[in-house]
Amino acid sequence: MNSTDASDNGSLLQIVSKHRPQLEPFIEAYKTMHQLPELSRQESKTANLTAKHLANKGFEIIQGIRGFSTVGILRNGPGKKVLLRADMDALPILEATSLPYASERCMIDVVDGQEKPVMHACGHDMHTACLMAAASCLAAAREHWSGTLICLFQPDEEVGAGARSMIADGLYDKIPRPDLLLAQHVFPLRAGVVSLLHGPVFSALDEFRVRVFGKGGHAPRPEACVDPVVLAAHIIVRLQSVVSREVPPRSVAMITCGSIHGGSASNVIADHVEFTLSIRSYEPSVRSRVLNAIMRTIKSECEISGSPKTPEIERTDEAPPVINDETLTRDVRHSFEASFRSDVQAMTPTLASEDFPYLACGDMPYVYWTIGCIEPSKWDGAEAEGTVDELPGLHSAGFAPCIDPTLQRGADALAIAALTFLGAERTETSR
Repeated sequence: MNSTDASDNGSLLQIVSKHRPQLEPFIEAYKTMHQLPELSRQESKTANLTAKHLANKGFEIIQGIRGFSTVGILRNGPGKKVLLRADMDALPILEATSLPYASERCMIDVVDGQEKPVMHACGHDMHTACLMAAASCLAAAREHWSGTLICLFQPDEEVGAGARSMIADGLYDKIPRPDLLLAQHVFPLRAGVVSLLHGPVFSALDEFRVRVFGKGGHAPRPEACVDPVVLAAHIIVRLQSVVSREVPPRSVAMITCGSIHGGSASNVIADHVEFTLSIRSYEPSVRSRVLNAIMRTIKSECEISGSPKTPEIERTDEAPPVINDETLTRDVRHSFEASFRSDVQAMTPTLASEDFPYLACGDMPYVYWTIGCIEPSKWDGAEAEGTVDELPGLHSAGFAPCIDPTLQRGADALAIAALTFLGAERTETSR
């Protein structure tokens, strides 16, 4: 048997349907995580919840690989080593959903020491609940597959450090090195929909904090000063031409100035301005070209303006693009289509970013897909009225995935994707 044979006759869905756990405990776990979210680098209770659950299902548990992580390993004979990943951290956002299990929590953010409201506005609580349910299903169905299943619950995704930190802490010296990786993300699509595509699907990310310097003084004497506000304004406006004039028309890139701070009074010219940049792209050549253009523009504008100091440009975050392996994506799509039929769609690439590719270490193939989470009647109504873009999306205070059917579909998708490569009678993968 190979993965294609199994999905052709629907046997993967049959296996999953037979061994699905009761969903109620995972619904309660989801609601608990949503009501008591934890910021990046503070996911201790969520990590312990996942560890306790996996241990009860017979998984070997490893925790504390650079932060509040949980890895569960289920060895089940010879075969491929398949890693399923879910992220766990929440965002510093005040929830505005009016759900009965809405978060009212505040925490001290270890990134800056400030107290902030906390909300699962990116669906990581759903990711975690889905993987917990999938792990239960696959543990119960172990007579049908052979290989090693690795369930990785990752911390610290929202600040882009979790996957890199786990690799730096020797993740694959402490757990079996996987042959392939699988992951998913909830997305503002009709609940029940699963979307995937080979090639680039999430963009690379580069973020910077920039400080440009002027010569401060009294506003009525601008000739005796160098105004960093005007300088920063010229830089920010000029950067918008990088995409339109230096990126090939068929390529994609985006430059966003997300914040700008400078000065303290209307009659005082400041001595510096600080702003932040977020750059998104897919292709390595475009990424390199855009970054070079940004550095050149900042430095040139400072020189033209007579800035007394070299600008300070600090990289604050980065992530590689998510590029799905063509062969693995084909196999997973085949399994999904056999199981979910018309609910499988082609994924639309997004300029959102993810740290998941760091887990691949540059040489492990992976597939990353999205699952819809908008209540079907709400989605259908918005689609009919042309207001889909007005539905609360990721990182919104109003983001509220519907539990049914999102949780079941997400759990099934993870289990079916894993079984695609853990066939009991297989001797090799389709790769």
